[in-house]
Amino acid sequence: MSLAVDLPAPVLQLRDACGAEWPNITASRERSAAKLEALRVHLTAAVPQDTTLVVFGSLARNEFTAGSDVDWTLLVDGAANPEHWDTTQRIRAKLGSLGINAPTAGGAFGSLTFSHDLIHKIGGDDDTNQNTTQRLLLLLESACIGPGRAYEHVVESILTRYIEEDLLSPNDTPFRVPRFLLNDFARYWRTMAVDFAHKRRVRQADKWALRTTKLRLSRKLLYSAGLLSCYLCGEQFRGARRSNPYHDARQVTQFLAQLVRTTPLDIVARVVLDSFGETSVVARAIFDTYDEFLGVMNDAAKRETLKRLRPEEADSNAVFQEARQLGTQFHDALTRLFFEGPLREFTIRYGVF
Repeated sequence: MSLAVDLPAPVLQLRDACGAEWPNITASRERSAAKLEALRVHLTAAVPQDTTLVVFGSLARNEFTAGSDVDWTLLVDGAANPEHWDTTQRIRAKLGSLGINAPTAGGAFGSLTFSHDLIHKIGGDDDTNQNTTQRLLLLLESACIGPGRAYEHVVESILTRYIEEDLLSPNDTPFRVPRFLLNDFARYWRTMAVDFAHKRRVRQADKWALRTTKLRLSRKLLYSAGLLSCYLCGEQFRGARRSNPYHDARQVTQFLAQLVRTTPLDIVARVVLDSFGETSVVARAIFDTYDEFLGVMNDAAKRETLKRLRPEEADSNAVFQEARQLGTQFHDALTRLFFEGPLREFTIRYGVF
C-alpha cells in the first residue's frame, strides 16, 4: 500500500471511481490552488532563504471557501535575525492589501515560529499549548509558500524524533504503527476538544455555533487523518525486512513526510480506496457528508448565521440543525470506517489505549 502523491489526488480518484460529483469538494480544491498560487506570486520574493512561509487551516487542506481566513507563520530554521520580524510585518501588510484578514492577535499564527521548540519540546512542561498546536498542525494541515527548505527540514526533524524515540533497544524496529506519534495526535484531538469548552466559557456566544460545526467535522477529519497516517505506516512496512534500526527509521520518516505533503481528505480517501473500495457505503457516507459541510461553509448567509447564532436560538435555527445533522452523519460514517471494516483491529489495539 502506498500514497503516490504524483498521481491524481486520492479524493478525486475516489470521486470518479464511485461516480460522485462532490461539487463543493472540487470547487474548494480549485479555490485553494488559485489562492496558493496567488500567495506564491505575491510573497515568495519576501521570504528569506532560511525561513518558510507556512499556511494552515482550510487553505492547506485544499478546503478553502469564500469565508475562510488564512492562518500563517514565518517558520525560522536558523539563527535569530532582527530582519525576520520585519519580514512578518511585510507579509502581514501584503496579505492585508490582498484583502486577507490577519490571524487573531496573540494566537498561534501571524508571526514567527522557531524550529528549536517544535523539534525539541515534545511533551513535558515546556511543550505549551501553542507549541503543540503549531507542531501538530505542521504535520496535519500545512503548506509552504515559496522556499520550502526550512519547512522540509523541520517536518523531517520532528518526524525523526517521533520515530527514533520509539526504538527502545538495538534490535527494535520502526516498521510498525508509530505509537509516540499516534499518542500525540490523540492528545492534540483531546486538546482541541478541551480548548473548545474553554473558548465557550471565555468568549461566551461569540462564534460558538461555527466552532461547534468545525469541531464536529473539519477538526474530527484532522484527527482521523492523523490516526490513518499511523495505520498506513504500519501497513506500508508490514513484513518489511529489517536492516539497521536507524536506517529503517529513515524510510519510515520519509514515508510519513510524504503524507504530510497531502491533505486529510486525501489520506482518508486513500484508506477508503485501498481498504473498503469505491463502491463501499462508507465512501459515500463520509464524502457526501463532507461535501455538504463545505457547501455550508461556502454559503455566506449560512456561515454568517453560524457566526452570530446564540446558544438559546440553536434548537429553532434551521442552519444550525442542518450543521448538527451533518456532524451526526459524519460521526456515524467515521465510526463505520474505524470499527466496522478492516481497521477494526487497528482501532481496538491502538485507538483505545
